[in-house]
Amino acid sequence: MMALVCRRGVAPGLFLVLASAVFTAGLCGGMSSAVAAEAVSPAPGGAIVVHLDQARIMKLPERTATVVIGNPLIADAVVQSGGVVVITAKSYGATNLVALDRTGTTLFDSPIQVVTPADKVVVVYRGVDRETYSCMPKCERRTTIGDSPAYFTANLMQIGTFGTLAQGQAPK
Repeated sequence: MMALVCRRGVAPGLFLVLASAVFTAGLCGGMSSAVAAEAVSPAPGGAIVVHLDQARIMKLPERTATVVIGNPLIADAVVQSGGVVVITAKSYGATNLVALDRTGTTLFDSPIQVVTPADKVVVVYRGVDRETYSCMPKCERRTTIGDSPAYFTANLMQIGTFGTLAQGQAPK
């Protein structure tokens, strides 16, 4: 433990600067890996913000051996070569991404927040039924979590049939 004493009239401003430096150095010397991981946080608040149906690419800390997503129903992460991770938003909500080294030490821990789509979206309510349209530049049907089951399923069926045809296979 260290005590700092200042006599009156001996540069109190300088004393405060030196005291702050000594105090900060004492805190940083014992910094845990979790606190050190915050230093590489991608956003000022620490949250990784990803728009629904989009992906975000970021660089992981060196020595990352394992990547964990708290709730894979909200977001997914795929590690690429060179320590690059691709985070894909899957559903609205919040989860977290944790990067561990080979010994299990946490190198990075950050919340992931999945937010509304980035494109221009129009939501139409027909009573309790909901339909979502992407309007860039003209409005087209969009498959979005929260749409009414009939609308959602019809869109998925069309997308599935289109994908099958695009691959040169006969629809089932």
